[in-house]
Amino acid sequence: MLYYVLVFFIIAIVAGVLGFTGIAATVASIAQIIFLIFIVLFVLSLIAHLLRQKKL
Repeated sequence: MLYYVLVFFIIAIVAGVLGFTGIAATVASIAQIIFLIFIVLFVLSLIAHLLRQKKL
């Protein structure tokens, strides 16, 4: 998932440098959304792991 965030970030930078600011803003917002989804899934996974540790 972080790979896709990095790809979208690079596309946003290239589009911004070339003057396509609308596309750059859209791609950057997509990258932010994917990153937030990654953070939420990571935290949920961490909590699930900690809860499983306590049961054993």
